Amino acid sequence: MASTTTAVQPGRIRILKKTSLLLPDQTPGPVVYWMFRDQRLRDNWALIHAVDLANRTNAPVAVVFNLFDQFLGAKARQLGFMLKGLRQIHRQIESLQIPFFLLQGDAKETIPEFMKECGASHLVTDFSPLRDIRSCKEEVVKRTSVALAIDEVDAHNVVPMWAASGKLEYSARTIRGKINKLLPEYLVEFPEIEPPKKKWVGVGEKVVDWDSLIDRVVREGAEVPEVEWCVPGEDAGMEVLMGSQEGFLTKRLRNYSTDRNNPVKPKALSGLSPYLHFGQVSAQRCALEARKVRSTYPQAVDTFLEELIVRRELSDNFCYYQPHYDSLEGAWEWARKSLMDHASDKREHTYSLEQLEKGQTADPLWNASQLEMVYQGKMHGFMRQILEWTEGPEEALSVSIYLNNKYELDGRDPSGYVGCMWSICGVHDQGWKERPVFGKIRYMNYAGCKRKFNVDSYISYVKSLVSVTKKKRKAEEQLTRDSIDHPKAK
Repeated sequence: MASTTTAVQPGRIRILKKTSLLLPDQTPGPVVYWMFRDQRLRDNWALIHAVDLANRTNAPVAVVFNLFDQFLGAKARQLGFMLKGLRQIHRQIESLQIPFFLLQGDAKETIPEFMKECGASHLVTDFSPLRDIRSCKEEVVKRTSVALAIDEVDAHNVVPMWAASGKLEYSARTIRGKINKLLPEYLVEFPEIEPPKKKWVGVGEKVVDWDSLIDRVVREGAEVPEVEWCVPGEDAGMEVLMGSQEGFLTKRLRNYSTDRNNPVKPKALSGLSPYLHFGQVSAQRCALEARKVRSTYPQAVDTFLEELIVRRELSDNFCYYQPHYDSLEGAWEWARKSLMDHASDKREHTYSLEQLEKGQTADPLWNASQLEMVYQGKMHGFMRQILEWTEGPEEALSVSIYLNNKYELDGRDPSGYVGCMWSICGVHDQGWKERPVFGKIRYMNYAGCKRKFNVDSYISYVKSLVSVTKKKRKAEEQLTRDSIDHPKAK
């Protein structure tokens, strides 16, 4: 049952800018929710807070989304997925009588301009630990009117990042207790969102030609085409979580704790990562629903909650408190020293970016995992190790992040940066037996993987995926050429 209050826990809200310029008899301006990391209507604390603010001050409310062009290397795969989800939000938000505005350009300019144009009195924003977003938001705060109040809401994490810890945590071991202690306070059911009491007037909602926009973005980013295995949108994400046919909690949860690290069994994974990355599904909703079936599958649920809450929120912690989350400077001192001590060690093989990108190494397992990422948009976490095939750790990390952000459907995510930093720089790990090239960084190779799962079956699985995908793309390209050469008569 939903909560009877519409108030958001105070600890989930951080005030970025206060204002006291509103006179007692002055009518407050609109409340605007700047949506970017949490792209959903249901289970969204930021939207709940914005509507609650509007209703308490008898003000209208609107949602704005600013489209960044080629954000951090995003291509058709990522932008197409995101835009199709936003198209669904735009259609559904009409039921709440809330207008949706799509802005395009530099958010440092478009957001302040929109606030000024509509005479807003309050701006509510999502939280992100990433450097570019934080810098943009700081500039927005500077450029907006002194009469505008700005709140930041962590609707992405179950326990708000700043509430979980006020410092950089060393590992899951050091943050786990802090998060678990706060779960009773924050892991609660969401309140219902009531339609705004006051209708929006002033700035008119512009028609968004979603089909043309999506077609353009997909065409311009065609270098990394969309994937078919993951349907975008809030509704699709909830179906993956708990659908009656292939839902994770309803049909596939049983073996999660034992099979999640076996690449030969992809259905053992939740499949929720893209939806969580784009905020199309709430991690808190996933946790609430998982707890309902814990009595049936206690080990699987506990493992899932560890990954969903502790590990994901540890990644946010790292990216927020470590400004160098994507460089060797962000590694622990022991790891950085060990890597530099072995930076000039002789490598048996070194490969160019092109060879690594195309999966053209002497290791058939890594080739397969890289091609799975190129063609399917995902790679198993412990297969990112390329330290031994590059000139040094800086290059290995740079290439790893480049490939992750370009091909992963959920790239440009704190968990992705931390995954790369873990495999190359030992972040959130311990020092291991020292060896050439790797130093004290965890060593992973073909032989080690063979002890964990059936490597030959995995390689065959990926070859089949690549073959089928290539045939489909070739057929689609032929259809496109045919339609151009022989258009239908009007």
